[in-house]
Amino acid sequence: MKLWDKGFSTDKKIDHFTVGNDRELDLLLAKYDVIASTAHAKMLGKIGLLIKEETESLVKELATIGESIEKGEFVIDDSFEDMHSKIEYMLTEKLGDTGKKIHTARSRNDQVLVAMHLYLKNELAEIKSETKILFDLLLNLADKYKSVLIPGYTHLQIAMPSSFGLWFSAYAESLIDDLYFIDAAYKIADQNPLGSAAGYGSSFPVDRTFTTQEMGFANLKYNVVAAQMGRGKVEKATAFGISSVAATLSKMGMDICLYMSQNFNFISFPDELTTGSSIMPHKKNPDVFELVRGKCNRLQGVPNQLALILTNLPSGYHRDLQLVKEVIVPAIQDLRACIEILTFSLKEVRVNENILEDPKYDYLFSVDTLNELVLSGIPFRDAYKQMGTEIHEGRFTPKRDIKHTHEGSLGNLCLNEIRKKMNDIN
Repeated sequence: MKLWDKGFSTDKKIDHFTVGNDRELDLLLAKYDVIASTAHAKMLGKIGLLIKEETESLVKELATIGESIEKGEFVIDDSFEDMHSKIEYMLTEKLGDTGKKIHTARSRNDQVLVAMHLYLKNELAEIKSETKILFDLLLNLADKYKSVLIPGYTHLQIAMPSSFGLWFSAYAESLIDDLYFIDAAYKIADQNPLGSAAGYGSSFPVDRTFTTQEMGFANLKYNVVAAQMGRGKVEKATAFGISSVAATLSKMGMDICLYMSQNFNFISFPDELTTGSSIMPHKKNPDVFELVRGKCNRLQGVPNQLALILTNLPSGYHRDLQLVKEVIVPAIQDLRACIEILTFSLKEVRVNENILEDPKYDYLFSVDTLNELVLSGIPFRDAYKQMGTEIHEGRFTPKRDIKHTHEGSLGNLCLNEIRKKMNDIN
């Protein structure tokens, strides 16, 4: 069954090529089509295109379909093109001609659009919530280990003293920036496109303000052509948010892989969170964090994937837009899985509290020792040369009782201020 069926069939090869993996992806989106269809049915009743009994029976049956989706009982058979055709078939099978009326004043185009907007709203809210949980964990770890020093690096060379407090809270504050992108994508998704039909509106007197309120959208995408042009754009905005979070997680995954190696030995995890080797019995591999790094690196390419699909498309609907779904939906699932596994794993992180006792880290303190000379009255350039000579001649004695007091330094992490920044995000 196809919503555009005119009574003749298309070649099976054409069917297979054009449907793609829509059926599988639509299982994640079906509940949102039910939400939109329920609002649409109520609106049709409000404007007099359905009588009260028809509206009530449609709403009741859609609720039953929604329950079957929640229970995992809803399937899209190969004989159906997508969720829309299956849901309309179920309504018609149960309600007869009343079920056939559900498609009045709408197109599959705005069905896909509104379902995707609702889906993205929900997923973006979940990503935000899950990111905040990871943020809270990182800040708690920063506070717990704020006094434990670690080497800071530039060019992967020993540079200056850092701390686990700085390291954990750096990633926490970076996630705030990422959520600004997520919020921007949410605002774009939080506009109701339903009623744009095929992209040029309808001669039926649909009440788009009613459906906007009924589905909980903050605003309406007023211009029907703009609404249609939003297909692909809302996914691309979401992709930018996803890629921003992914960049932060990927970098942290890389840090963890380095810090777990025997050459660093900064952190470790329980055996059950690592993997082994088929031939080397001593191995405790950071596979989880390598996969986070790899998956999140791949996610950073999603905006470009979408750009390549959408570039040079004119206004109006084009079948190319179907391909957007199969890029963005798996990307969302991958990102959420990475956030979840990092949160799960970092709860068990073990910190080495004696890292800087190794003499190879003495040079970390050269800057602080140099600054002491400056504070004693020696001009900076002269003190710098003096320190360089001492290091070159092997006479350098580090000053380890360092004092960093400015905002954001290892002696003044500003964790409360960072937390407030996160709390200020709606």
